[in-house]
This record gives sequence, C-alpha cells and structure tokens, in this order.
Amino acid sequence: MLFQVGGQGTRPTFFEMAAAQQLPASLRAALTYSVGVLALRRPFLHKVLDYEDEFFALLMLVLESHSLRITDASFSESLYGLRRRAVKIKAQKDVALVNLGDRLHHSGLEKRQKVLSVVFLVVLPYFKSKLHSIYNKEREARLQASLWGHGEDSLDNLDYITGGEDAVVSMGTSNADQSIRTRLMKRIQKVVGACYPWIHASCEGLSFSYQLLYLLDATGFYSLGLHALNIQVCRATGQELMDTSSRISKIRNQERERLRGPPWLKAVQGALLSCTYTVLDYAQTGLIAAVFFFKICLFLLEVNKSI
Repeated sequence: MLFQVGGQGTRPTFFEMAAAQQLPASLRAALTYSVGVLALRRPFLHKVLDYEDEFFALLMLVLESHSLRITDASFSESLYGLRRRAVKIKAQKDVALVNLGDRLHHSGLEKRQKVLSVVFLVVLPYFKSKLHSIYNKEREARLQASLWGHGEDSLDNLDYITGGEDAVVSMGTSNADQSIRTRLMKRIQKVVGACYPWIHASCEGLSFSYQLLYLLDATGFYSLGLHALNIQVCRATGQELMDTSSRISKIRNQERERLRGPPWLKAVQGALLSCTYTVLDYAQTGLIAAVFFFKICLFLLEVNKSI
C-alpha cells in the first residue's frame, strides 16, 4: 500500500516529506482516541492510556526496526515509496574537473545508521514526550501556587518526639526517605520547567530551518537527524519496489535456515516466525485501515444518534 503524492526524479517533494513526518503523530492521536473510546466499556484499557508514551514507543520500535531492516526506510517513509540512502562524498581525481566540486553517491544504509535511525525516530521522541509531560505538570503546579499559594508538605515538618518504639522509628525513616524523593522530583521538575522551553524552541527552530532550506532546494537533508547521520531520503524506483519482495523472502529464508534443535522445536519456531511475519507485513496498512474504519463507524453512530 503506497501513497503517491507526485513529483519527478529521485528527490522527494516537500509535501511527501512533510506527510511522512506527520504520519506517526496522526497515528498516535488516532490510536489514543480509539483506545479511549474502547476504555469506556473495557476499564482495563485505562492502564494503556496511563502508559501511553511507553506503549506507543514500543509499537513504533517494532515497526521502525522491521521497516528499516527490510526496506531501508522508516515506517511512514515506506508507505510513500521512499527509501533512505547513505550519502558518500567522492572527490574528483581529475585536476581538470576540480572546479566541478565533489560528487554525491548514494548507497544502502549501514547497520550503525539503521540503529541510530531508530534512536532518532523512536527514542528521542519518547524522551521529548516525557519532558513535555513533566513540563506541563510543573507549569500546572506553578499556576496553582500562584492562585492558591504554597502549601507546605506535612512530610517536611514531621516532629519525631514520641520516643523509643521501633515501629515509630521505622515509620519516621520511611517518611524521611519519601520526603527526600519528593524534594528530588520537585527539583528535577523545576530544572525541566526552566530548560524545556529553550530546548523545545531550539529543536523547532532547527526543524523549521531545515524544512525551509529543503523547500528552497538549498539542501538535500530534510532534518537535523538525517544530516547528522549523513542520510538522504530518495524516491524508490520501480525496480527497487519490485526487488523488495525478493529481498524480504531471502532474509526470511536465511532466518529459517538458522533454526536449531529437534524437528518439533523447528516446527514450533517456524510457526512463530510465520505468525510474526504475517503480523509485521500487515501492520503498516492494517493499523491505518483499522483506525480509519473505526472512526468511520463512530461517525456513522453519531449521525444515527443525531437523526
């Protein structure tokens, strides 16, 4: 399943890159909304919403790792027929051609680049999301303090005058430990609250600069992460799309050949691999199609209620 936005040549258009970049955020919003609706009837799903960042990061870790492994593209880039290529600069050896500058050569991704791509696609957004949530909590605490004033924590003013019993001493020790952890968390929240706006503004400014330069055709790198990894995103050719299926089957045959153990154990491992491959093959289109179908059903239900 490919979404073609148009354009000619191997260089993707700005709209293709923007659509690929915004797809994970749109998918997360749709999944959160869907799980929130289902949680009204299934209360145990509230735990998923409580750890929304972790569950979505784990999901994207599986999808991004699988996509980079078999297609040399991220989860969203592969949907738009895009591929990541390592940029190698090779200088001209002919003196007469020195003024022409260096030539850019694209090649497949190395293992290090794939691992770092997962870090930029999954790990860094996860930490940014956690910092954003901590910043929001600190901002709400400051707002409440400005409206209602500071309330001293009772744990900070404990007076251990009752004396002599081990139970009281152990309770005082645990309360003191909790007080230390509370103070430490408050200090961390204050540091994040002071530094996060600058970090967020710097990231957004760099992102905007790279996107503007890419739109003006002044650079081939769409983001700072791609530039740091020396990777450019290119539009896949028809032959590359056709070779992807043969490459996937070759990789999976090699994995089946590496299975060790008795025949029954190999059969179980082969069945598990087949189930995993099936889930991963339909994960890209299945997730988007399922969420789209779910929201259409909700829309029809709302229409029927309003009639």
